[in-house]
Amino acid sequence: MLRHLGTKRTYGHNVKLATLLGVTAGFVNAAGFLAFAVLTTNVTGHAALFAERIAMEDWKTARVVALWMFLFLAGAFISSFIVSRLGRNQRYSYVFPILIEAGILLAVSLTGSRYDYSLVSKEFFAGSLLFAMGMQNSLVSIVSGSVVRTTHLTGTFTDLGIELAQVLQKKTENRTALKTRIKLRLVIIFFFLFGALAGAYLFRYFHFHAFLIPVAVLLFTLLADIFRIRATHFYRKLQYAVKNPRG
Repeated sequence: MLRHLGTKRTYGHNVKLATLLGVTAGFVNAAGFLAFAVLTTNVTGHAALFAERIAMEDWKTARVVALWMFLFLAGAFISSFIVSRLGRNQRYSYVFPILIEAGILLAVSLTGSRYDYSLVSKEFFAGSLLFAMGMQNSLVSIVSGSVVRTTHLTGTFTDLGIELAQVLQKKTENRTALKTRIKLRLVIIFFFLFGALAGAYLFRYFHFHAFLIPVAVLLFTLLADIFRIRATHFYRKLQYAVKNPRG
């Protein structure tokens, strides 16, 4: 689901990507908000907060919010840089961004108990999650060709509204492709909300250790793709050996 690019990518790949990483983003969004009272998967709300803090001349908080927006941008930049540096055709170019994201979430789960509600502590923990989600959003966008975005729903709801309106038009061409896109939007929305519900519920009981759940989902996503590659290679070698027996 991560290694297929361009024409090799199918609707099924995008659905799997939207399912697993949508759950991850929704989980982090809800659990991060409950933990730090900060939205950690997008920067739209932070732009308004930044402007409001500037207007109130609260320069200290404005600086922190500006840092959060920069960290989301930095995560997106680094993820894109890693993938482009390794080459989009490299089979494992996506491994490093996923591992970095998983490492950040693991660190939050293990050190979150040290959070003391101070501005510096909030700056560090919330900023690390924003950086991780910036990485995920960039990676998913690159891999899917900007078809799937998992860390926020604003654009997804907008696209869904446009496509639903198009379905009602009698002269709409290629209705099958349009309905396929609508189904994908609904998958993204459903699993983001499912992840958010799981994050809110599990954080109440397991506190910061709940962040181990998205770590597990990310590792499963990574390993599933790697093992699928190896299984495909093994199957091809087996087919070649059967068709070309020695001696």
